[in-house]
Amino acid sequence: MAEAEIPSFYRVRQSFDRPRVDDPVAAVRGELETVLPAGSLAPGARIGVTVGSRGISGLSELVRAAIDFLKGRGAQPFIIPAMGSHGGASAEGQRRLIAHYGVSEEAMGCPVRSEMQTRSLGRTAAGIEARIAEAAWESDGILLMNRIKPHTDYTGPIESGLTKICAIGLGKYDGAREIHRHLFTVGLGDAIRGVTEKLLESGRILGGIGILENAYHETARVVGVPARELFETEERLLAEARRLTGRLPLSEIDVLVCDRLGKNISGSGLDTNIIGRSVYGYTHGQPWCEGMPAIFRIAVMEVSDESDGNALGMGLVDFVPERFMQRVDLTVTRLNALTSGCPTAVKIPIVLTDDREVIQTAIRTAPLRPEGPWVVYVRDTLALEHVLVSESCRPLVEGRDGIEIESGPTPLEFDDRGRLRSPFN
Repeated sequence: MAEAEIPSFYRVRQSFDRPRVDDPVAAVRGELETVLPAGSLAPGARIGVTVGSRGISGLSELVRAAIDFLKGRGAQPFIIPAMGSHGGASAEGQRRLIAHYGVSEEAMGCPVRSEMQTRSLGRTAAGIEARIAEAAWESDGILLMNRIKPHTDYTGPIESGLTKICAIGLGKYDGAREIHRHLFTVGLGDAIRGVTEKLLESGRILGGIGILENAYHETARVVGVPARELFETEERLLAEARRLTGRLPLSEIDVLVCDRLGKNISGSGLDTNIIGRSVYGYTHGQPWCEGMPAIFRIAVMEVSDESDGNALGMGLVDFVPERFMQRVDLTVTRLNALTSGCPTAVKIPIVLTDDREVIQTAIRTAPLRPEGPWVVYVRDTLALEHVLVSESCRPLVEGRDGIEIESGPTPLEFDDRGRLRSPFN
């Protein structure tokens, strides 16, 4: 396998639609005026603000803006890590995960309530038990805060956003496990909606702040959402988020090389909307939804620091080096996969000695082309402005709108241990 030749690469810059908010912090404050107008909160009201496990741009600043706003209204805010089973389904693990994003008691100036205890709010019409964190139940109200984006496991009118962090995030491990138990009967989208309706009936949910990002991982919009408008607003914002999603430069790829995967990048480690593979199983070269790319081999070099050992999504990958597996916490990874009903998402890829051998093997086992393999190299599935494409891909990208060849061709660089020197660092 090591005999396969690694091609040289062109550095390519992609251009996407780029709406952005100049001052996201001011936008949060302004939108909260509509969600929580003056006089809507009693003095001393205990208000929880949800923080999930996604890598939202400027997350700590946005959360701090919400905390400061609530203090200005005379409330006593606190933070609830709302991420289902992530962080090893432990209070300390979830506290540690949000600390990676700069969200801590010291930085936010308020308590972090990461306890995992929940209570039942009864069952939905479909028979799903709705769970809510005790910390949320004991509060005087909850402000949902999350990024709205396409989900990585299903498509529907509402996917990943405020409703998901409400139903699954606030349900902690108990709630996440219960919802995913009904994955193949009720369906994830309907399950999330039903449980969210039960939480809304409790009167604890005040509304939310929905965040949209563009393909450059910048804040594109901040939208205040009153509780009574949650579903209709999120459906509209999801359609907008879908239009802003980045993409790979080719619709057919022999080998995709990624520096890293991780929960901060996507709930599935690698965004399945970008790579065209599903965590519930896939056929090589066959996208799981129409319009997604067909990729034959995927190679990933490491697990991100922010993922804290959770390698959910490695089942989407064909080849990894030994250093990848050294960063995997199998207990945390296994728990997340079993809770979400995705055992295939953590199947261990073929493990090879080093990065060079990983790339050579991926090329050697990909379709044979006389002009050379079609290889695309990215930092991760969130950062798609700058990518590398192999020499044989130049005719496929040259002259296309939104694509500029910046430099090359140049060979990839490896150190004396066969470790890839990333051009994206």
